[in-house]
Amino acid sequence: MNVSIQHSPSEACLPDSRRAWVMVLVAFIVGFVVFGTMYSFGAFFAPMAGEFRASRAATSAFFSITGLIFYLAGSVAGHFGDRLGPAVMTALGAAVMGGGLVLTGFIGRMWEGYLTYGIGVGVGAACAYMPTLAILGGWFTRQRNAALGTAAAGTGCGMLVVPPLSAALIEQFGWRVTSMIVGVGCAVLLALAAVLVRPPPLPAMGVHRPLGRIVRSFEFLMLYASWVLATIALFVPFVFLPAYVAIHSGSQVAGAALLSLLGGVSILGRLGIGVFADRIGTARLFKGSVFLMAASYFLWIIAPSYIWLVGFAVTLGLGYGLRIALMPAVLIELFGVQNLGAILGIFFTASGISAVLGPLLAGFIVDATGSYQWGIAFALAAGTLGFAAVAPLGISPYEGKGTPPPSPEISR
Repeated sequence: MNVSIQHSPSEACLPDSRRAWVMVLVAFIVGFVVFGTMYSFGAFFAPMAGEFRASRAATSAFFSITGLIFYLAGSVAGHFGDRLGPAVMTALGAAVMGGGLVLTGFIGRMWEGYLTYGIGVGVGAACAYMPTLAILGGWFTRQRNAALGTAAAGTGCGMLVVPPLSAALIEQFGWRVTSMIVGVGCAVLLALAAVLVRPPPLPAMGVHRPLGRIVRSFEFLMLYASWVLATIALFVPFVFLPAYVAIHSGSQVAGAALLSLLGGVSILGRLGIGVFADRIGTARLFKGSVFLMAASYFLWIIAPSYIWLVGFAVTLGLGYGLRIALMPAVLIELFGVQNLGAILGIFFTASGISAVLGPLLAGFIVDATGSYQWGIAFALAAGTLGFAAVAPLGISPYEGKGTPPPSPEISR
């Protein structure tokens, strides 16, 4: 009775209520800010490398360090989000991420940027993103897939807007002032999310499954391995595609536009997973998304013109959008919503590993061979192995492992 009074004082605070959709808006805003900012680094790559006279590998380390810290800190941020609540963590993320970007505009050496950008953006983004994503599982029962897909569309919208905006600002004001402008914008939007966010009303019920047993399970380990490999491939175009296009077309903005197209197409997959997952099945659709991502790199490696690169961006964007939107639903089906923040945080350390290995290995390959083609081939191989890891995995609907079972609409 105490739980009911605390978590459901009115119909507005029940699962699948209007308040629940406000939480979707919060997660959408945070995803827009976090991933739109992180994946706009490709627009900063060339001007920063030129000013500091740095190699491709040294400059790509900005993205690698940021990604590593973001995903490693996510396990801690998810845990504290479960304990302290999402509002505290999101407010902390607003201050740290915004401040890190502003300070990056003042750096005088590369290693200083590794601290301000890498730690500031990485830690701040983790504090805001993991807790706000994790609460959605407890705010929805009947419309969970639709809610997760809509929230995940924030990532695609961020990629659609922030990279070309950053590229345009850099051409007008330079990368330093642009970093400060983006930092202030991040702080304001994340502060708004902190004001709106609320903990979920759905209490954890049923048999408790220890977190250690979950992360050692065969299903978790296979998903983790697939995520590492496929995301290694994903980070290669995020870092190198604008520079690759600039060499062939002479336009940095044209490369950033492909990243925006990739993000825009990913929105379609994210928004449609509520329908697709019910008709096709969550597990089958997830595996198909990983396959689609792997196949896209073949289009890039053989691309004879910019039109082919557009096809690559569309194919990768669709697969990427489906995969990122489906992953929380897959984890909920397997393990429930109890301690979901910690589970998501631990799982997404896989992306931290990928953030280090993907850009750095691709950067070394490109520097050693003098050709982006071998870097693309590396992405193709990693993406193919990522699909091979998840293809034989059986994903059965969750049954009583820490929360009420999902409705038939979700588990179909």
